[in-house]
Amino acid sequence: MAISFRVNHPIFIALLSFSASAAELETGSFIINIESRCAEGEVSCNQMTYHGTSKATGNSIMLEGSSWHTLCADGDTPCRFLGYKFENGNTTYYVHQDGLLEVIRNRDEVLVREWGSWRKE
Repeated sequence: MAISFRVNHPIFIALLSFSASAAELETGSFIINIESRCAEGEVSCNQMTYHGTSKATGNSIMLEGSSWHTLCADGDTPCRFLGYKFENGNTTYYVHQDGLLEVIRNRDEVLVREWGSWRKE
């Protein structure tokens, strides 16, 4: 028996129009899915999505953000890739390329600092 469906929702159609890449970071307390909605090969991406879920409570949060880089000598060109950065009010979520998750409020109050392992989806 074949099941078919028709999707006419504009958001779904828009999702099909770009090449998305995704990765999952698992720490002791969280599972974080990071997705890029930028074209493959772009050095810097301002269309990143963070979907984090607490293993303890099942609560989750969805954030929009960007890739995170050091800047080259010209002060404008992205150089070394550091990871991803997502802001939610006065709280910033840093997902480092080496698997460190940091959640920092007001630039200096560390709420979460946990190491994890990346899994490519």
